[in-house]
Amino acid sequence: YPHELITYGGNGAVFQNWAQYRLVMKYLSEMTDEQTLVLYSGHPLGLFPSNKDAPRVVVTNGMMIPNHSTKEDWNRYTALGVTSYGQMTAGSFMYIGPQGIVHGTTITLLNAGRLNGLGKDDLKGHTYLTSGLGGMSGAQALAAVITGAVGIIAEVDEDAVRQRLDDGYISREHVFTDLPALAERIEHYRAAQQGVALVYQGNVVDLWEYLVAHNIHIDLGSDQTSLHNIDDLGYCPQGYTFQEAKELMARDKSRFMEEVRATLRRHVDAINTLTERGMYFWDYGNAFLKEAGEAGADIWKDREQGTYQYPSYVEHIMGPMCFDYGFGPFRWVCCSGQKEDLDTTDAIAAEILEKLLADGIPEIQSQLRDNLHWIRHADTNIPIVGSKSRILYADARGRILIAKAFNTAIAEGLLQGPVVLGRDHHD
Repeated sequence: YPHELITYGGNGAVFQNWAQYRLVMKYLSEMTDEQTLVLYSGHPLGLFPSNKDAPRVVVTNGMMIPNHSTKEDWNRYTALGVTSYGQMTAGSFMYIGPQGIVHGTTITLLNAGRLNGLGKDDLKGHTYLTSGLGGMSGAQALAAVITGAVGIIAEVDEDAVRQRLDDGYISREHVFTDLPALAERIEHYRAAQQGVALVYQGNVVDLWEYLVAHNIHIDLGSDQTSLHNIDDLGYCPQGYTFQEAKELMARDKSRFMEEVRATLRRHVDAINTLTERGMYFWDYGNAFLKEAGEAGADIWKDREQGTYQYPSYVEHIMGPMCFDYGFGPFRWVCCSGQKEDLDTTDAIAAEILEKLLADGIPEIQSQLRDNLHWIRHADTNIPIVGSKSRILYADARGRILIAKAFNTAIAEGLLQGPVVLGRDHHD
């Protein structure tokens, strides 16, 4: 919702209002290299004296006092305009378009496949069932194709489906409102071992329950509904269109929440059944486990201990297979704004990764291969949105070598401007 200054994750805001935006643009255009701009939740506190070696901008977002930080507290304070949810990428000004979540989802899927013996470097012939085509979840469609999986994605919001069609993330012939027709295509692409994103335009629980009833095997499952935003239609109750759910929420919030919780209980029942049949399911950091547990769903392993039946993607997949080896998100933005600079940095990063791969350290070979494949094909797989930027996962050695190579390229005139290095919340 860029007109509302929401650029990430459904409610990740750069600024709270357009007045803040205009003030910040004014400060940025006038400040010297001996001043620092300080912002809190999008609000510019002003320009402060500093020095040329100090940060030009200091940003913080969403600060809350722990004893007064319930969801109700936060909703109240954000409505009052004194806090906002910057997520990581929005609030820090380092918006790199969809590629960060596309890359993260791609890496997650590949490692989930390895963890479950589904493939070494791709997911051909295997299925991944999930939901969401929104600001973050829309990345799942591209990630499924990149990994070679048969991605099956439910989306109840027609506008989100339309947006991803316009973006080229999905194809019109792969959007279904008829579940039997969708099931036929699942088996077709599974047999062909062809990567594809198949979309069910409807409620995700209807999809889960159909697959259970018709004994259709699913290899990998997750969920990317915006359950972190459950109070504001981040999750649509079963039996309602998106518009009907919106009207119910406005008319009778208590009834709306009752319907949401009932849907979550059915959602988990279907997941449990497919898991018993061999599917591997994980929580994707969207508060699915938390909200399902609070809704009374059969999601607990030990409620008294606060443990769930299913792991988070960090706990089982990205932690032991990436983060434990020091691999995390390494981002850069070419300040020149030139596509040629982005191409040059891609080539530099690929060359470094090739050298590291040749070193043959066994534990990190798969991660280096994934990121080398990513950087070689990023230009064709990922649309450029906003800044000329890139992301890959690298360990400390890789980051240092790539950064030094960028510095050399700048000094030798191979790059037309500086390169800003960054990270995200997975670091």
